[in-house]
Amino acid sequence: MGKLTETLLSLLGADAKEVEGQYPSSIATFLVPRKRFAEAAKALKKEYGLLAAEWATDETLIGRGFGIYACYRKESEYLIVKTLAPADDPTFPSLTKKFVPAYRFERQMNSLMGVTALGHPDPRPWIKHEDWPAGLWPLRKTFDASQRLPRVEGEYRWIRAEGEGVYEIPVGPVHAGIIEPGHFRFQSMGEDVINLEARLGYVHKGIEKRFESLSWSEAFRLAGRVSGDTTVAHSLAYSRALEAMTGCIPPDRALWLRALFLERERIANHLGDLGAICNDVAFAILFYQFYRLKEIVVRTNVKLFGHRFLMDRIVPGGVTADIDADGIAGILAEMDWLSKEFERLVVIYDENPSVEDRVRDTGILSSEQARDLGMVGFVARASGLHLDCRVHNPFPPYDRISVTTPVLVSGDVHARAWVRVEEIRDSIRIIREILRTLPGGGIAVPVPEPGPDRSGFSAVEGWRGEILYWIQSGLKGEINRVMVRDPSSVNWLGLEQCIHGNIVPDFPVCNKSFNQSYSGHDL
Repeated sequence: MGKLTETLLSLLGADAKEVEGQYPSSIATFLVPRKRFAEAAKALKKEYGLLAAEWATDETLIGRGFGIYACYRKESEYLIVKTLAPADDPTFPSLTKKFVPAYRFERQMNSLMGVTALGHPDPRPWIKHEDWPAGLWPLRKTFDASQRLPRVEGEYRWIRAEGEGVYEIPVGPVHAGIIEPGHFRFQSMGEDVINLEARLGYVHKGIEKRFESLSWSEAFRLAGRVSGDTTVAHSLAYSRALEAMTGCIPPDRALWLRALFLERERIANHLGDLGAICNDVAFAILFYQFYRLKEIVVRTNVKLFGHRFLMDRIVPGGVTADIDADGIAGILAEMDWLSKEFERLVVIYDENPSVEDRVRDTGILSSEQARDLGMVGFVARASGLHLDCRVHNPFPPYDRISVTTPVLVSGDVHARAWVRVEEIRDSIRIIREILRTLPGGGIAVPVPEPGPDRSGFSAVEGWRGEILYWIQSGLKGEINRVMVRDPSSVNWLGLEQCIHGNIVPDFPVCNKSFNQSYSGHDL
């Protein structure tokens, strides 16, 4: 029994009832009374638990009203706490006073499911923009996703700082270049930023609602399109959740190939980010050189596996692409070449004083802030938090191949860049080890249909950080709910805080050092 579970049971006793039909069995799920939902959160906070996700489900067709879920984690332990809100009173106690990430989780739950967190300090909608008609909740079963909604007049109330000399700078939602839309409002005194508020949702795709209209065998394709630069990790997270729920065990060779794809995705995206950070400090030569390396990596992907970004190569039950001896030799040769070229560029980056002046002590997110805000991935590791699903919740082959997790404490742009440098180095080593130990055998097995009223959970360390999937079947075994917690869902909060005290021209490089998705999972 984990410490979080022990704490919950010690506090609530018989009021905490273990929920049946939750998979894998290592993820404990307890149903608690609605009035004690926040009390449980307070106790878990004292035990140094982190709020990883919070979501709602419409279980009216199963006869249970609305389910309110909170997922906590501490090191290798995940704990899901559930309460029920009746259909005629869809309210629950807010967790915002205990956990900052609940601030946006609960706003989104209200916008999309119509459940209200009592005591939440900010009633403004999140994701659902002001031109939506009132009283429409897209994730409820009664909502018809095929209908065309009328536009209504509305206004979003931005948070504002006031006083003599304070002025506001609106940026976006449309930006120069081809990046996705997001709106940023700065309040500044001269060049000094005193507040930043981000607003997203301009490319909301209705992903979670769309899942409900698909079969289990079709849904992996949608998971792979939740975030186009993270197709491997999202496909893997969905597949592992479904496999946990059905008891499916993919062949060993498929598990090793999944890890190979995951590490190649990590390398390609980190190379692109390092180039983009250099571009934002006007060091164009390294921008081009890092992107040259990324392009070579993704060209190898399409040559060996049929897709530049490895889309649809991970499926429930295994993978759809294999590798032969020539392919293994080709990747090993590529890793030798890449390592040499990469290290040459890292020296140029590290020894350039102009780059150092722009990235060191810029956009600092302290360890305390990172923990309070629930940061994940390279953002968390750059701020002193040792968080990595490959280490704390390893699945094959990560339970047999060690992962070296780089952790820095300065929390600035340089730290977020340098964590990427160290992760590329380690991913090269991991890929060599994967290919050296690659088992033989098949690459896929059939996946049984899920039984009724079950749920599955998975956590995967994508290149941005921890990705969570929680899936639920209905009374006929169909998809009732798919909850996706993309890293960007929490990491955007860190960007808003790290810019305080910096100057306005430093925002682009701070933003790029986070490089969160603007759409991700329906942000």
